[in-house]
Amino acid sequence: MISMIEGQPFHVEIEGEGEPLLLLHGFTGSSVNWSSMMKELAPYYKVIALDLIGHGESGKPDDITHYTMEAMGNYLKQLLQELHIDQAHVLGYSMGGRFALSFTVQHPDCVKSLILESSSPGLATKEERKERRQKDERLASRIINDGLSSFIDFWENVPLFSSQKKLPIHAQEEIRKQRLSNTERGLANSLIGMGTGVQPSYWEVLENITIPVLLLVGEYDQKFISIAERMEKLFPQADFVQINDAGHTIHVEQPEIFVKMVVAFLKKHADVNL
Repeated sequence: MISMIEGQPFHVEIEGEGEPLLLLHGFTGSSVNWSSMMKELAPYYKVIALDLIGHGESGKPDDITHYTMEAMGNYLKQLLQELHIDQAHVLGYSMGGRFALSFTVQHPDCVKSLILESSSPGLATKEERKERRQKDERLASRIINDGLSSFIDFWENVPLFSSQKKLPIHAQEEIRKQRLSNTERGLANSLIGMGTGVQPSYWEVLENITIPVLLLVGEYDQKFISIAERMEKLFPQADFVQINDAGHTIHVEQPEIFVKMVVAFLKKHADVNL
């Protein structure tokens, strides 16, 4: 379905009944990334997957102000209100995880529990954020100047996704097809508006997030293992799980184990904050 919020179209997929579970994809992704998982989770939960702004079938405005974490958080709160949802479990992958955490900080009453897959609270120092902003701006220019196909050629070969080379060829082709369904402007603006360099650092507020948190990382993703280990010590109520034989995209590389971990966590905390 397409939901219009403040003049911006948001593509939303909904399956199942029960407690709401919101799924937030990563950069270059879309709700399509969660299709098989939604079928697995739908018998237990009302599963909601949306295309973040700049991605999939959602809006791709020229104005960067629509792409900030704060703006997207306000859009999401309005979407939940439109769906008559007061509180949801929120699962985010990579950029979607950063946004899930941002949404939890902005609208804590809307989030029942938080699942972060291969994600972070941002960069701790101004210097790190400035350097990352500059890199993201250069990458955004590359997307616009070289075109989507050239960028996806580059993106699918960054070391972060090297373990995806182990996937069957048809699975790799599906991932590429989905990435290519995006647009240059949408991805470039998303980098500039929601990139790690422009988002606030949430390291100092993790101790204030008292809801249950699940941190999922793949064994080959050393950078995010280190980040998750640090996060676990700061959250008051966090579980840390490292998934074997997986890299950054655990839900793609080890989907059955991923679903089991998510369902076990949600069942454990099903009655929290009702």
